[in-house]
Amino acid sequence: MCNTIFKEDLFQISHTANSETTKCQKETKSVKKRRITLIDTPGFFDPERSEEELKSEIVSCITECAPGPHVFLIVLKVEKFSEQENQVIDKIKDCFTEEAFKHAVVVFTHGEQLPEGMKIEEFVSQNRNLSDLVQKCGGRCHVVDNKYWKNKWLNKYRNNKHQVTQLLNTIKAMVDKGEYYTNEMIQVVEREIQQAEEEIRQSSPDMSKKEIREKAKRIVSNLLKKIVGVTTGAVLGALLGVPVMVFAVVKALMEMKTKAIPVEAVVAVNVCMFYYLHLNDC
Repeated sequence: MCNTIFKEDLFQISHTANSETTKCQKETKSVKKRRITLIDTPGFFDPERSEEELKSEIVSCITECAPGPHVFLIVLKVEKFSEQENQVIDKIKDCFTEEAFKHAVVVFTHGEQLPEGMKIEEFVSQNRNLSDLVQKCGGRCHVVDNKYWKNKWLNKYRNNKHQVTQLLNTIKAMVDKGEYYTNEMIQVVEREIQQAEEEIRQSSPDMSKKEIREKAKRIVSNLLKKIVGVTTGAVLGALLGVPVMVFAVVKALMEMKTKAIPVEAVVAVNVCMFYYLHLNDC
């Protein structure tokens, strides 16, 4: 999908049954006179991967997205909407709340599997879960094909140039509203990045704005990863909306900027997590 938008093979793809994306990858390019940054994320809700495996990459994603993404692209295939895919959608809703769908677009790949003459809206209407998802996303729905729709002789609808243009127009309309998705954790990370930028700017005045930003993100990302390594699940939990008391402890640890994390702070996080999970079980 990313390569189709950029018209260049910048993102690695796989033809195996397993997901190729195991690490967060970000690329920026000018498309139709507009700079676009695409962040290809790992399968955050892949049932085959443990939380432990995902923590480091989720932290990378948080720092790359700060202060928040303008648009989520929920990428699905033109095929039968399976129970597993439905669970992924439910997980997105549970973790990011309904607010995320206000900033989302559903994009289908493998458009050649659409029956001749059928448009994606008709395909969506045949499945109640898909219809509900698209409705949650404000009716924003597009289709592309990464293989067969590259041919110029195909009809206008089955042409990637036309479909990508339509998708970019939808994204432009959303971005022009000046709104983006965020949550408390991402806001804290952005403030930490800005503080790190100021410190780097003072110590290295010759660095460019872009270099300062990238270095600041690396510093904050590494700090977060150290905290995640000790407080299992705490950062992930804060991202996905656990109580403010857990979030506050994580924020305090971030502000300490030290390798030595007090035992009582770690215990506080674990107690809060246990308390929250216990309430959920009840």
